[in-house]
Amino acid sequence: MSRADMTWRNRGACNGLDPAVFFPESDDHADEAKSICAECSVRVSCLEYALAVRERDGVWGGLTERERRRIIRQRRRSA
Repeated sequence: MSRADMTWRNRGACNGLDPAVFFPESDDHADEAKSICAECSVRVSCLEYALAVRERDGVWGGLTERERRRIIRQRRRSA
């Protein structure tokens, strides 16, 4: 992804917040991050980035790693 493709990051609802919120101990503790993501105007770009780079940790685009893996599997099956 080019630098221009990453400009969405500056507009994220998470910008300036404590990163620890988005890297919870477990999926069970991801509710705060998910609620912030739910109101974010760049949620889809964030999620697509995480899917493209196979981001393994944290909440990206409102989804945990487990939820993102599920999307990747579904996309592979339908391709």
